[in-house]
Amino acid sequence: MNYHNFFEAALSRLQEEGNYRVFADLERHRGAFPQATNHGDKTRDVTIWCSNDYLGMGQHPDVIAAMHDALDQVGAGAGGTRNISGTTHNHVLLEAELADLHGKEAALLFTSGYVSNWAALGTLASKMPDCLVLSDALNHASMIEGIRHSKAERQIWRHNDVAHLEELLAAQPLDRPKLIAFESVYSMDGDISPMAEICDLAEKYNAMTYLDEVHAVGLYGPRGGGIAEREGLMHRIDVIEGTLGKAFGVMGGYIAASAAICDFVRSFASGFIFTTALPPAIAAGATASIKHLKTSQAERDAHQAKVADVRARLAAIGIPHIDNPSHIIPVMVGDPVKCKYLSDILMADYGIYIQPINYPTVPKGTERLRITPSPVHSQADIAHLVSALETLWAQCQLARMPMAAQ
Repeated sequence: MNYHNFFEAALSRLQEEGNYRVFADLERHRGAFPQATNHGDKTRDVTIWCSNDYLGMGQHPDVIAAMHDALDQVGAGAGGTRNISGTTHNHVLLEAELADLHGKEAALLFTSGYVSNWAALGTLASKMPDCLVLSDALNHASMIEGIRHSKAERQIWRHNDVAHLEELLAAQPLDRPKLIAFESVYSMDGDISPMAEICDLAEKYNAMTYLDEVHAVGLYGPRGGGIAEREGLMHRIDVIEGTLGKAFGVMGGYIAASAAICDFVRSFASGFIFTTALPPAIAAGATASIKHLKTSQAERDAHQAKVADVRARLAAIGIPHIDNPSHIIPVMVGDPVKCKYLSDILMADYGIYIQPINYPTVPKGTERLRITPSPVHSQADIAHLVSALETLWAQCQLARMPMAAQ
């Protein structure tokens, strides 16, 4: 086998299909997010419209100050795994803050949201004897990989279809260990799960619940605890998984659960045991971000207002986008080549950065520009975005939708 030719051919196919991914070389401006410098072919300032730093907390003065203080006090790295090098006080404080945020006895940190799902689901499902995992059809890749890694039996229920979920649960013995894995806000379509109904079924059929709240923590609920907090359901969820890398503006992942569940995962999960811990400065920044958003509603209110404004303006000019109850605005293109072209022109001619979303992140034929307004986008930013999209939609002769169909 000619290895070099194999890899080159595979990459060429991706490019021909329009699914080859190009990373933008961006340098964010401290204190001026969503502004950044694009160091690509033509260096220029751009406005970021697709960041998961949903509230701009990665630029918040409290977060930056806390990270500087921790760096000055304890240095850069954690020194290794928490099992070998010892846990740091910053990690202890952050886990206590997360447990309090979700109304749980304990929390456990991981290096990313991906790792927390992979490690926690993989460990729980593999260690419970004869466990059946019931997974929503649109669960994130990290959840899917964790379930696969567990080698437990899994059944996939149709997305947000509680009738199908009940059908699968009812076919199992009541005393068989069962784990229902689902998300609150689904990141590509922006829809929200019927959480209360899922909890009802879990209680009726003696199943554990595992909820991924990564696209909701910080953004929903009176203290930023997510959709489960907003709906008053945190006490009915066995394991809440979240991230520090989106609305909280830093990086890392975690689970919040009973003390026994967190200790169990800590003791058995290879993804925790054998991984270097987050740097203390990262933990300190995340703690500051969570503390701020627990008491400040201003960012959440401004965020929702900006989302509503962008939606209304897109609807008014017929730009097709998925109507959903969350903060994620998927502008539908439906063609990978056109989607990439739109992204390139927005960057080159308008100074707007929106990364194209294509296969395998979304199914083929549903390619999109995923827009995530933030409270720090100005009215001028919004007007410029909408004007650019209107011009490009006309230039590319793309289909529009009447306002009533949005």
